[in-house]
Formats: sequence, structure tokens, C-alpha cells
Amino acid sequence: MGRLSGRSCIVTGAARGIGRAIGEALLSEGADVCFADIDGDKAGEVADLYKNIAESEGGKVTHAAVDVTNRMQVRALIAHTVSAFGKIDVKFNNAGVNRPMNFLDVTEENWNFIMGVNGLGCLIGMQEAARQMIAQGTGGKIINTASVASRQGFDNVAPYCASKFAVVSLTQSGARDLSKHDITVTGFAPGVVATEMWEQVDQDLMEIGAAERPGQAMEDFAAGILKGRVATPHDITGTTTFLASADSDYMTGQIVMIDGGMVLV
Repeated sequence: MGRLSGRSCIVTGAARGIGRAIGEALLSEGADVCFADIDGDKAGEVADLYKNIAESEGGKVTHAAVDVTNRMQVRALIAHTVSAFGKIDVKFNNAGVNRPMNFLDVTEENWNFIMGVNGLGCLIGMQEAARQMIAQGTGGKIINTASVASRQGFDNVAPYCASKFAVVSLTQSGARDLSKHDITVTGFAPGVVATEMWEQVDQDLMEIGAAERPGQAMEDFAAGILKGRVATPHDITGTTTFLASADSDYMTGQIVMIDGGMVLV
């Protein structure tokens, strides 16, 4: 029996990168997992790939398409998961976007896009998961993806930093409000992680003149990491599985840094 046997989990932004790795790790510990993503087709492909893991560990797997900024779609995601698994125990609000722009060039469109997905999307995900958990009456866990950018501002990604600061405050606010329902709210803050998002960020930074060659941005950001390398998604999942498990039941309102020692706070 895995540490998460019998637990029903949703992971958003799960078609690739950190979200996909989180879902895979949850399945390996016996959880039922819904892989949710705005790219529903890709989420379905990932879910199909992991059916053997789910079956071998005694869990189940499903998938759903969801725009996390659309409350009705999030409600539909919750309903789909409950229909598939019977309940929701753990909700990962992991979906996120970035679109680098030099500070003086940041536009309202850029701000609203990033804050919409990373900030409002997190809030809606927390609210709708909590409503289902409260209705079940058995408590639950909400886990939010913050970032090293939630601890300090960077000049070429100001809206992203602001959105991840927002995730920290939402985690604290949710923890205070939902504790009476036996719902814990925690989060984790990755640093530089080698994912598809970083590949796009690398390209975007070259286009705005903040980097001169492919890979330079990651090298520059990673230069101060005490562990001496950037992370892979699987460097993150030991912590995310811990946060989803009973081992973290006495934690709430906290953000766990997983940045290899990039920022010491």
C-alpha cells in the first residue's frame, strides 16, 4: 500500500513539466489522479501513458480539459473527478504561465494574462476544491505552486513575480479560513526547473534582448544555486508527495522552498 492509497487527487497544468511529474509520483504511491490541463488532448495522452502505473499501484487515472480562469470549467473538473473517484482529497493548483517583458514594456494585456492564470486561477481552484471538501465533511489538502519568484522580484518577469507573491498570500489566507473545516493549504516554491515552460521563457528573453543566446537565461538564473545545477521535475516530487500525504497533516499556511539553495529566506 502506497502512502496515498485511497486518496483522490487533481493536478492542474498536468499535461507536461512539473504538473505531469507530480501526477506520476502520486500514482506511484497509490493515489487516484485526474490530470487536468487546458490542453485536454495532451492531458489525455499522459493519463493513458500512466494507466499501467495506476493499475499496478491500486489507483485510478482520469483526465480533463480545464481553463483554470473559468469557474464553470473548474466546477466541471471537480464534478468529473468526483464522478470518477467518488470524492476529492487533494487539489494541486499548479497551472501557470509566464510571458517575459522588460519592466518598462509590461502592458495591461501581459499583466492581466499572467495574473489571471496564476493568481485568479489559483483562487478559483482553491475555492471550488474547498467547497467540495466541505460538502464531503472529511477535510482535505489544497497545494499551490508558488516559485522562487514569490520571494523576490526579477526585472524581466515582474507580472509573474507579482502573481507568485499572490499565490503565497492566497495560501496563507486560505489556510486561515479553511482550518475550521480540517482543510490544510500549503504550497511549494521551485527555482529553475528544466521544463517546456523554461524553454519558452528562454526564447522570450532572447526576443526582448535580455539574453543573447539559447540557454543563457537558465545559466544566468542558475549561477547562484548552491546545489550547482538546475532542477528536473522529479527533484520536486518528493516534496509534493509529502504535502499530499498524511505525513504533512500538521502543516498549513506554509510554502516549502525547493530551489537548490537559490534564494535563502
